[in-house]
Amino acid sequence: MAQEVDKPQVQVSPLPAGALLRRYVGSGAHTDCYSVDCTRPTLLSDFVEAFYTTRLFKLERRLLSLTPGLASTDDEVRELALGKRERFAAWTVEAREPRQLLLAAGRTRSWLMVGSRTADGSAGDVLFFGSAVVPRGAGGLGWQFTALLGFHKLYSRLLLDAASHRLALTVPT
Repeated sequence: MAQEVDKPQVQVSPLPAGALLRRYVGSGAHTDCYSVDCTRPTLLSDFVEAFYTTRLFKLERRLLSLTPGLASTDDEVRELALGKRERFAAWTVEAREPRQLLLAAGRTRSWLMVGSRTADGSAGDVLFFGSAVVPRGAGGLGWQFTALLGFHKLYSRLLLDAASHRLALTVPT
């Protein structure tokens, strides 16, 4: 009988030092950060591609495609991941570094980062996903965001878990 390996769990995490999403902390924006251990070294491009091509995110992409100009393809995701594209569906690249990417869509920001686990001596990396919702002036974040916050937190965890699982199933390049 095969022994089942413990699957890494997505956790709420503090933003790491140097995270591009930090620029929104203390600005009145809602920020969050989730992380999951990855059992192998991971390139940011592999993480971005895995994240935006999971079945779960493809559902979001399909819903976005109902709006003119927001349809997207897996090839466009790959170009975004490789730094050959600055726009993808509703998002525009706000900032990019070798191990992290910050995307903007209206008042929302999506952030992905590959962090190193070398501090604890373990092999592999830590995958981070976070978001920010920027207030609309003095109006704050709005009741709509507050009403959907529970769904947002669950969805964020599910997206990161799906990307992590997808990466675990692929052979490193």
